[in-house]
Amino acid sequence: MSLKRLIAGLATLLVVGAALPAAAQNPAPRPPGSRPRIEINPRPLLYRRCTSWYVIQYRPSGTVLFPEKHCWWVRG
Repeated sequence: MSLKRLIAGLATLLVVGAALPAAAQNPAPRPPGSRPRIEINPRPLLYRRCTSWYVIQYRPSGTVLFPEKHCWWVRG
């Protein structure tokens, strides 16, 4: 490997390395039409309890078992 290639490679790494922290601070823009992410941070004494079951759905292609789920917050 020639000295010029080595210096060019190191310079590229320095430029890319300097750009990474700046990219981490600025989040990527959302695509148009997308919804913002919703974060739920409940109090420490709460937890989520869920029940799930299957429901028969009648569709033109035939009968299908479809999973359903219901969740709620419970004090712990």
